Amino acid sequence: MAKSKETFSVVFAGGGSGGHVYPTLAVIEALRAKMGELNVPLKMTRMGPRDGYDALFQNQGVGISSVMAGKIRRYASASNFIDAPKFGIAFIQALWKLFFIMPDVVFSKGGTGALPVVAAAAFYRIPIAIHESDAKPGLTNLFSARYAKRIFISFNAAASYFAADKVLLTGTPVRAELFASRTTKELAKEALGFSSSNPLTLILGGSQGSQRVNDFILANLNEMMKFTQVLHQTGIANLDEVKRLSRAALIDDSYKNRYQAVGYFQDNMGLVLNAADLVIMRPGSTLAEIAAFGVPAILIPIAESANDHQRVNAYEFAKTGGAIVIEEANLLPGIFLTQLKNFFANGDLRAKMSEASAKFFIPGAAEKIVEELMVLSAGQGIKS
Repeated sequence: MAKSKETFSVVFAGGGSGGHVYPTLAVIEALRAKMGELNVPLKMTRMGPRDGYDALFQNQGVGISSVMAGKIRRYASASNFIDAPKFGIAFIQALWKLFFIMPDVVFSKGGTGALPVVAAAAFYRIPIAIHESDAKPGLTNLFSARYAKRIFISFNAAASYFAADKVLLTGTPVRAELFASRTTKELAKEALGFSSSNPLTLILGGSQGSQRVNDFILANLNEMMKFTQVLHQTGIANLDEVKRLSRAALIDDSYKNRYQAVGYFQDNMGLVLNAADLVIMRPGSTLAEIAAFGVPAILIPIAESANDHQRVNAYEFAKTGGAIVIEEANLLPGIFLTQLKNFFANGDLRAKMSEASAKFFIPGAAEKIVEELMVLSAGQGIKS
């Protein structure tokens, strides 16, 4: 690809959760690096509803252009009558804003507010690429796929939902900053305030946390303390309550140094994953991040996840041997604690699960996506 002084313009659509936002940020990191290498000016815009993630994009030099958003539902709901007009308004807003931006390509991660932007881009015949992190795609990406020229997927199982000639298995993009603090597991534990010689279990609930998982962990915390330290990510809104309840739950004072509760990991996620011997989590897009560090998992899919995608994700990931799946109906103290004890008592099992988890990770996803975005833009900005 020849160097060009023309500005390369990309619009990023979608959001609503960290699972949509952080892989997009990884693509932005790779895009900035590539355009810097080629000495090509770069213009990036995030188009979608206002949310708590705007500052993360702005810190990466991405402009914010907000449009209204409504939720797409698979079930009958009175809210559909409220959200349907929102989609029409958002489509008109996106048409207006894209007319003035006229990017070389639109990249959609799906989620809240992505579809009106994708539809408006299709109206202008702007090349569109989408990324699907789940083994069973969401409605937004299923609708967006008809307009997309390239569809990136994280699970082979997702390929059957899309046109074969559009699909590329890339894995989920992971932010380069996660690897910046890579060190030994022992030093990572010490940096987080834990004993370097004892195993560490990480509880991940996302930015919002999982009330059910939090309650279950607190109910079984004393038993867990007998054979593992625990770093518990509770969700920002749940932090104070979990801290209060954990102080009451930990009846042995010696256990208090083996447990920490935090609301959300924003700046030190790489260090946390480096330190963890086991992760207990919902099976969302963070699966790629734990796999990047070869961390085994106990996966607890939420029963009400949209399109049952978490359960499908969990079993697809578990096929590698890197995870144990406990569905919510089976999330009972006896089953859970038996699995936990067996994991920490069996060094060979831990090693095999760690190796299997690492095999799920596909390195270079963000860079591959950037290459494809450049190909899609050929003839409309950067020249191939």
